[in-house]
Amino acid sequence: MKDKIFAPNPQFFRKKTVLLNGEWDFGYKKRTKKVDFCGDYSLAEKVRKAEKYPYKINVPFCPESELSGINYKGFISEVWYRKNVEITKGNGRVFLNIGAADYKTFVLVNGKGCCIHKGGYTPIRCDITDAVRDGNNEIFILCQDDVKSPLICRGKQSEWIKSHGCDYTRTTGIWQDVYLEYTPVSYIESFKIYTDYKNKTVTVFTKLNGSGKLSAKAFYGEKEIAFSELKTAENTAIIQLKLSEIHLWEIGNGRLYDLELKFGTDKVYSYFGLRDIGFDGMKFLLNSKSVFQRLVLDQGFYKKGIYTPENDEERLRDIKLSQSLGFNGARLHQKVFDPRFLYFCDREGYMVWGEYPNWGLDYSNPKAVDIFLAEWAEALKRDFNHPSIIGWCPFNETWDYHKRQQYSPLLSTVYDFTKAYDPTRVCIDTSGNFHVKTDIFDLHDYRFDPEEFKASYDRFVTHNELYQHVLLDNPDRQVYNGEPVFISEYGGIKWESDSEHKSWGYGVDVKTPEEYLERYEGLTLAILGNVKLFGFCYTQLYDIEQEQNGVFTYERKPKFSDDIYAKIKAANETAAEIEK
Repeated sequence: MKDKIFAPNPQFFRKKTVLLNGEWDFGYKKRTKKVDFCGDYSLAEKVRKAEKYPYKINVPFCPESELSGINYKGFISEVWYRKNVEITKGNGRVFLNIGAADYKTFVLVNGKGCCIHKGGYTPIRCDITDAVRDGNNEIFILCQDDVKSPLICRGKQSEWIKSHGCDYTRTTGIWQDVYLEYTPVSYIESFKIYTDYKNKTVTVFTKLNGSGKLSAKAFYGEKEIAFSELKTAENTAIIQLKLSEIHLWEIGNGRLYDLELKFGTDKVYSYFGLRDIGFDGMKFLLNSKSVFQRLVLDQGFYKKGIYTPENDEERLRDIKLSQSLGFNGARLHQKVFDPRFLYFCDREGYMVWGEYPNWGLDYSNPKAVDIFLAEWAEALKRDFNHPSIIGWCPFNETWDYHKRQQYSPLLSTVYDFTKAYDPTRVCIDTSGNFHVKTDIFDLHDYRFDPEEFKASYDRFVTHNELYQHVLLDNPDRQVYNGEPVFISEYGGIKWESDSEHKSWGYGVDVKTPEEYLERYEGLTLAILGNVKLFGFCYTQLYDIEQEQNGVFTYERKPKFSDDIYAKIKAANETAAEIEK
């Protein structure tokens, strides 16, 4: 359906959707002490009545961003929003959706509590039917946040007052689309799409509210190529489509099918891509063909919007910049990217790893299991149907937390949960270290001498010995058990583009663009030339504030000449030994 291009979530879209982005009344409180997250609706009601709204904010941009109109960079403990909205209730149900808001969110409509949500990166879906009335309605949203809390996932948001190292400007409150959704009394709650191109089938597992007839149609372009219906469906139902045409999702070409689900009078529009993924020994397979993962690290930061791109042009630009240098995908790093970004990944045939921003969470604390699982489950549910996501990576670099080792059952439990929810994809328990239970043994290796780098991985071929510097001091904490191997971070070569910041990168600094290229080529070709490595992920696509090791600037402008970029592309596209 062509309208999906305008949807907040193109994979789950109803025509009766009203965007509430734009100007909202706004106020905020600076952080002066530890934030109390034990509040209920009475806290939200107190703030709603007692606090003033001295500002106007441009939703969905966070108050720390330039695009919000606030641009306050200090610590914030509370933010509150108010907007009056005209609603025609009708005979069905009304939902308020917030794509993401950091961290604990309260929603009141006309003073009535409607939902409370914890987690800064996953969607909030709030049934406000019983609180709304025909005509004018007041929507009030309160968010609390504290990046210093050890039981909150903050990702790359700086816990210091200023950005430092590889932590950057914070995001507080709403940072994804806010919209109303109208449904009949009986409606489709959610669905999971399983594709099988070899048998020409698409199977949809639906969760329904109510009972009625369920039907599904698939289109390729304007042509209807499959239809199926169930005369009676309720609660949960499985419907299967037999496709008359097969068009595979491949690198550089998403070839998406449109999907239309109808339940009673409710109609939801979606899409899917036909592909399968797997491994043959050490080789990664896409549609039964060996494909080398030529990935780049993408952290999803934007100079004016922080966590939120200004428009679709910014979303698509990062994918196109990556592809222009011969990368065929990305690690979406320490952030759950918005659904519209993932739509463009799907459309462009761009492979990505789904990750969660675990940094900030005390993963040595057993209490982290419940906290993390609840948030991770929401991310899996939202993003399961994206064909561009070829693997899950819930954690990144679980170094000792204040000299305390990780609580390993946290990692193994999350791995088991992930595989139970999604048996179709591989899962890396924690990227880099310390692996506990994983499908992939990935490594972060920022050594800068190409000869030393190559020699160590040559020994993996000749002696089955894997270099991992953390093993030198921790031989009992991470053991290689023969899994496929992926160099999921390397490079990070600094070339300064913004002298406003005290910049940094990995390894000894290079002195000329030519020296940058020589190191880039040496490290990259060492991986591509190794018959036992199935992929790489270069750090990183663009600079972010003080971390200036991107191949483009923070504004996504060139840092090098066309000739240098042509040679980087040539290195990335060199035939990999494992593909031969």
